[in-house]
Amino acid sequence: MTVATLLLLLFLLFVVAILYSSVGHAGASGYLAVMALFGLQQSLAKPTALCLNILVATIALILFARSHYFSWRVVWPFALGSVPFAYLGSVITISDQTYKLAVGVVLWVAALRMAFGNVRTPRGHTVHPPVLLAIGIGIGIGMLSGMTGTGGGIFLTPLLIMFRWSDPKPAAGVSAAFILVNSLAGLAGQWQNGLVLPPEMPYCLVAAGSGGLIGSYLGATRFGGTMLLRLLAAVLLVAGAKLIFA
Repeated sequence: MTVATLLLLLFLLFVVAILYSSVGHAGASGYLAVMALFGLQQSLAKPTALCLNILVATIALILFARSHYFSWRVVWPFALGSVPFAYLGSVITISDQTYKLAVGVVLWVAALRMAFGNVRTPRGHTVHPPVLLAIGIGIGIGMLSGMTGTGGGIFLTPLLIMFRWSDPKPAAGVSAAFILVNSLAGLAGQWQNGLVLPPEMPYCLVAAGSGGLIGSYLGATRFGGTMLLRLLAAVLLVAGAKLIFA
């Protein structure tokens, strides 16, 4: 990889990290899309995306939690269901275009709902999800996240908001924690298959980490709930396009 190509790759990872972390996400679907543009093989791209996810999700969790936008009571049942299945899904190799199309359409529907639907939940009017239902949802999202090499937050956040289980900002904090544990489980599964990382990995970590700091700070302290919903819609549209047209 030439210096110019590497700099372009790092810049794109930096931008993806800013956008995704501003809504409590870590950016795996975006990283995968960027790496696909540069021709990185799946065996390199998936573990690389998970490593970047772990770093950015940790940063986002810390900053959103410090601003009091986090609820362990909301996240634990989703995580309980998702973690073992994220590990299981990570050892499965998928290439089904129908699956990608279906998930991409779901993300686009959620994006339109975020952008144009009346889904904003005023603080104080949320309800905690039923534990068994949350565990079941976690199982499904965990499997999806493991199979796709993502943290699953892109599926969880719209559900939290649309079902009035969380306000937009606390949903970002919950999603960051959810993404972190799923990414760790997914990386463990990748390790079982033989973990290989590209030599440019340290530079990628710096680029994504820097973007994660900026995006998480803006999301936790500067952007309002409506702005987060619009940003989330943009993230979902990009991720859906990546799946549908990849």
